[in-house]
Amino acid sequence: MRTTRVERIAAGWLALEAIGVLALAAWELVALVRGDSESVPSSLALLALTVIGAAAVTGFAVAVWRGGSWGRSGGVVVQLLVLSVALGTLTGEGADTRLAATIAVPAVVGLVLLIAAARAAGARSRSEADEV
Repeated sequence: MRTTRVERIAAGWLALEAIGVLALAAWELVALVRGDSESVPSSLALLALTVIGAAAVTGFAVAVWRGGSWGRSGGVVVQLLVLSVALGTLTGEGADTRLAATIAVPAVVGLVLLIAAARAAGARSRSEADEV
């Protein structure tokens, strides 16, 4: 099964997001080694969950690249979770509009790309069915 250009772009976007999550894990590791953490067990748990999240997003990127619908579904869930984090930065005492936009814009782009990829995959599967 040959994927479309928009599917490959969406997969690339997810791969970039996975790299970003890995960068966050590296930052957490540096903070842990420096002793900037109040709770070492909590920091280790957060680091482990961040690495697991990066692995999941990487898996979604590979699946989208290969045309798997589960990768698009997982990618959409990731984008919605990131948008909820962006919304959270708009509330409370330390609300920061610029930070919220910095977090939300890539998630919106990813969501649009994944929806476009789903539409392209649907069109591709219909055309393949017509050929048979």
